[in-house]
Amino acid sequence: MKDVQPGAATRQTLLQSRVLVVGGAGAIGQGISQALREHGARVMGIDLIGGSEILQADITNDEATRGAVQCILTKFNGLDILINAAGVGFPQDAGAPPDDGVLQTLNINLLGPRRVTSYAMSALIASRGRIINIASGLVFANVPFAAAYSASKRALSAWSDVLRVEYGSHVGMTTIYPSYIKTPIHVHAEEAGLSLSGLLREESLNCVVETVVQACTGKPRRDLATTRRGALEIGLARHFPALVDRIMLKRMRCLGRGKSYDHAPLASGMLERMRLTK
Repeated sequence: MKDVQPGAATRQTLLQSRVLVVGGAGAIGQGISQALREHGARVMGIDLIGGSEILQADITNDEATRGAVQCILTKFNGLDILINAAGVGFPQDAGAPPDDGVLQTLNINLLGPRRVTSYAMSALIASRGRIINIASGLVFANVPFAAAYSASKRALSAWSDVLRVEYGSHVGMTTIYPSYIKTPIHVHAEEAGLSLSGLLREESLNCVVETVVQACTGKPRRDLATTRRGALEIGLARHFPALVDRIMLKRMRCLGRGKSYDHAPLASGMLERMRLTK
């Protein structure tokens, strides 16, 4: 797994490519769409919030998803690249019963991409196209109170791998693993007093955008980190998971002693178990 930079031939390769970005109204989706258009691609999006070149559709709804995908396939007369960039995240106690936030996270982060892909697959097979799924570094690193998000992204990664086995003879499949990128997806955690700042290293939005653009060209890569450091961190988490858990807990203790979680009721139980409360 390595990071990549767009090469000089990227623009020519992407000219007139037909691209669908799922989550096109989000910060990452918008960045990807703009960059691909600058390289000459034709881009349409799907999102719960519609807009210019973005069809409004709820990807948790089967009929709405099928209709939106079919509309784009008709407009483009096919499809070359599908980018699944939609995502949500809600903090929760991993030992508590699953609430609506857990179900919504799994439905949007995992089942949404699968639903869209199923309706685009015939067009992608016909064009010998490719699918790019945006997972997360949390596939490998275990962050407290992000159980549903991590589970959804691990499942997305596993589904991507099986999809590659079944369809790889005709469709390229790349999974991308960004680190922490400060976008509105984190608003729920921040409102709960559980910011990831201090727990995870922040990457720029441009890192994931450039990686996605490069993944759209050349021979499909299996897995991509968005920076060299990200690749090293993922390798460490893959081979030494217990060490990474200890590092995460040490950071959690430091933040707890620093009163970072004083306004985070969800963290109170864990802090008490760590003997960081009175």
